[in-house]
Amino acid sequence: MNILGISAYYHDSAACLVKDGNITAAAQEERFTRKKHDFNFPFNAIQYCLDEGKITAEELDYVAFYDKPFIKFERLLESYLSYAPIGIKSFIKAMPIWLKQKLWTKEILKKDLGYEGPVLFPSHHESHAASAFFPSPFQHSAFLTIDGVGEWNTTTFGVGKDNEIKIHADLNFPHSLGLLYSAFTYYTGFKVNSGEYKLMGLAPYGEPKYVDIIFDKLIDLKEDGSFKMNMKYFNYCVGLTMTNHKFDRLFGGPARKPESKITQREMDLARSIQEVTEEIILRMARFVHQQTGEKKLCLAGGVALNCVANGRILREGPFEDIWIQPAAGDAGGAVGSALFTWHQYLGNERKADEVNDFQHSSYLGPEFSPSEIESDLNEFGAVFEKMETNKIPESVAKLINSEKVVGWFQGRMEFGPRALGSRSIIGDARSTEMQSVMNLKIKYRESFRPFAPCVLAENVSDYFEIDRESPYMLLVAPVRRDKRVETKSNLENLQGIEKLKVQRSVVPAITHVDYSARLQTAAKNKNGLYYEMIKSFYELTGCPVIINTSFNVRGEPIVCTPKDAYICFMRTEMDYLILGDYFLDKKKQPDLKSDTDWQQEFELD
Repeated sequence: MNILGISAYYHDSAACLVKDGNITAAAQEERFTRKKHDFNFPFNAIQYCLDEGKITAEELDYVAFYDKPFIKFERLLESYLSYAPIGIKSFIKAMPIWLKQKLWTKEILKKDLGYEGPVLFPSHHESHAASAFFPSPFQHSAFLTIDGVGEWNTTTFGVGKDNEIKIHADLNFPHSLGLLYSAFTYYTGFKVNSGEYKLMGLAPYGEPKYVDIIFDKLIDLKEDGSFKMNMKYFNYCVGLTMTNHKFDRLFGGPARKPESKITQREMDLARSIQEVTEEIILRMARFVHQQTGEKKLCLAGGVALNCVANGRILREGPFEDIWIQPAAGDAGGAVGSALFTWHQYLGNERKADEVNDFQHSSYLGPEFSPSEIESDLNEFGAVFEKMETNKIPESVAKLINSEKVVGWFQGRMEFGPRALGSRSIIGDARSTEMQSVMNLKIKYRESFRPFAPCVLAENVSDYFEIDRESPYMLLVAPVRRDKRVETKSNLENLQGIEKLKVQRSVVPAITHVDYSARLQTAAKNKNGLYYEMIKSFYELTGCPVIINTSFNVRGEPIVCTPKDAYICFMRTEMDYLILGDYFLDKKKQPDLKSDTDWQQEFELD
């Protein structure tokens, strides 16, 4: 039984192949087109999934699309009609893609893929809920899905049991936690649907001075986590912007212009909306626990990528354990819709062991053979040597120990927004310089952005205040107090980016200014050579923690192919690259023959 799941047309289009109930392949379209957050129909991702499954489109039994386009179109029309004639520009801009593409998903599948079988359309939040529960390690649990908007729903909760999910209650558009957070993303000068994680990273630099204003003017929050938003401050229902002039007056001026200097106001706004978001999510979690009586919780939807809030649910919430879909945003809807078809529509059995999930460490993307890697390198005239696989961990550990930055490209590409040890840039977490070096010379991004640690699973509690694994980099935890560094600086007098200059722990490169870290754990039975490399670093240095950041530069998707990796390596100040068994020293490489003004190729957020 072959089931193809598809998400498309909003942002982060993706495809997933489920064969006999097993997630065989999944990938985002952006990785192939090199267009970040590509929302177009995922023809390349679909072809990859079919190739990985060694099937053709004619051999698919079902195709599942992650939402109901006609109901979403209905919401769009109703919203425009209720505000008319306001929003006519936005309406005119939105209509062509709906009338040419979005309403004709079934026809596109038949025409362009040559598929003639049944096409199913679970709802958007059913797809999110399915992506949260069905791959989880739990046989039964509560689920909570929170995002911008699907068809009408913006939040749902319910229960997953065995092979079935049931939504118990929902919140509907325009009242949306995801859109509230995105409104502040827009107002602070970042790009909606891609800059929200920047807002989360900026929050610890600020003070929560606007929290009362948000609760007084923008949102009416109830004890159960439900809320209504005061829509007179927002423009997203029918406008081309997220906020309006009333919002500007409320917060003392217009939205920050993208790429302009970040001021204390933006930092304080980020901190304020982050605290509001955490309070709402915690209230929701407590209510879901009370209503369902379940001891475990599964999360999905774009807001489930707010790993600071996730960490608080785990530490302060009433649930014994939580599991978060690694591709929690719209891309994960491709997985959810396919698994919904297999389990709920077709009624196939599901057995979980409460320990291991069904996500395969999210290593679900393309893998490249030695001959493919060598062929790509030869195309560039690259200078390389082939290493014995068992010598790679120790060799790379020594390079990291000498404060070198290494591009790490191994195995199948990750599915979801995080690099998890297949397409990563790695460095020494103990270095006081590495955070700024990697931001400015490798990632070409804002200096305030923190880096994530990867720690050996068996040592996670030695460095962080957490008692379990975090395999998908979706939990933030405090650095242990005995790993923090006492400083004579008066931290209370430091403002904004000045806080970045103070060393806070024995692993300063991954310790954020509030002593937190968005951590990933590496396990021997899940992460293979990546685990062995960190283990070698631990044996060499006594430190089981390294920096792990995604293999890309700002504005570019994570690399997919060896060719992508080599180009990124050559256009940054990385020192070394390991591609499978192929080792490359930057100093030995010929000049890259391409446009010297290469940064123009990237859409700088």
